[in-house]
Amino acid sequence: MNPAFSVIVFTTLSGTGFGLWFWLALRIALGDKAEWFDGIGWALGLIAGGVLVATGVIASLWHLGKPMRVWRAFSQWRSSWMSREGVFAIAAMLVAGMTVLVQSSLLDPPNESIVMRVLCALLAPLCIAAIYSTAMIYGSLKTIPAWRHRLVVPAYLLFALLGGGILFGPFAATTMDMPRLVGAGVLLGAIALALVKSRYWRDLSHPDAGALPVDRGDAVGLPGRDVSVFERPHTEANYLNREMGFVVARKHARKLRVIALVLCVLLPALCALPMLLLPHIEPGALFWASALSFQLGAMVERWLFFAEAKHVVTLYY
Repeated sequence: MNPAFSVIVFTTLSGTGFGLWFWLALRIALGDKAEWFDGIGWALGLIAGGVLVATGVIASLWHLGKPMRVWRAFSQWRSSWMSREGVFAIAAMLVAGMTVLVQSSLLDPPNESIVMRVLCALLAPLCIAAIYSTAMIYGSLKTIPAWRHRLVVPAYLLFALLGGGILFGPFAATTMDMPRLVGAGVLLGAIALALVKSRYWRDLSHPDAGALPVDRGDAVGLPGRDVSVFERPHTEANYLNREMGFVVARKHARKLRVIALVLCVLLPALCALPMLLLPHIEPGALFWASALSFQLGAMVERWLFFAEAKHVVTLYY
């Protein structure tokens, strides 16, 4: 399929934003109150996550034919993963906004500690639900076998949690042990992501992996018949040709896979090692370098995710 830049930006940035919110919310819900208000790191982290989520959501509107009608998508939450994604995303943004207001003392409710814990205990699962819904938009499509793979959803979750975990460091490393804990988490997450994506790409490279569930006979309404192509259905390119018939050369795909792993896995892991081996090192630059490398690699991986997918409609053409 033809990779749309707007969708790539949406799935990478919003996933990282939700991942950052998840780790911040989990830390606030389970951590010591004295660490919440140590400077403005927590509030800045929540705001940064909101910027990433909002940027991703706005970018997704570029791919819509009529963006002004996007509000109608929320009404289909019973059957549409895209609608559920929107519902969970808006709910998470509202809860994150309330958390920032409480933390910044613009709202001063009684039992502030309990309110913060409740809000963050609600924010964490909402973030996971939003990421899961985004993954299921693609994982539920029977017409694209590459996206029905069992590792598509775990890979989306790992990308979001690892990207958010890397950004979690600069905003939340307020104690001496925090950089080491985040560094260990980044290292483990990078290894898990490398294993999941390597297995997914290996399965995708199998000769039968890209086999479509139907054949050309099914596509033209003659199931069970051996249908050959005499000439093309039409002489002019159309939307389906451009969107569904995009093909990436296998040799280019292999190179891009290596680039994605280097940027998403190898470089963040190398940046995490000094945090583990040298506990007194200043980790800020390492966190930001890891975050930049990871985002670039995630965009390469997401481009491949779309480019290597084959839609059944291509059988007709």
